[in-house]
Amino acid sequence: MRATLNIPDDLVSEVQKISREKSKTRAIVTAMEAYVRDQKMAALRSLRGKMTLDYDWQKEEAVELQAQEERGKYLEK
Repeated sequence: MRATLNIPDDLVSEVQKISREKSKTRAIVTAMEAYVRDQKMAALRSLRGKMTLDYDWQKEEAVELQAQEERGKYLEK
């Protein structure tokens, strides 16, 4: 998508410098992707302590090991 934006030159230069991107477009895209990623992580962090997870990884591991053993027996035949 093309857009005409009025972005201060010194800000674009700083973003290019920090992101190590040569083109202005790539530097701005990189900065926008980082911003979106940070906002999503902040939203996830805000859920901390608000949800309880009852996940028994040991049970899941036992089920997976049993399935592997059964596959092994099947393949031996």
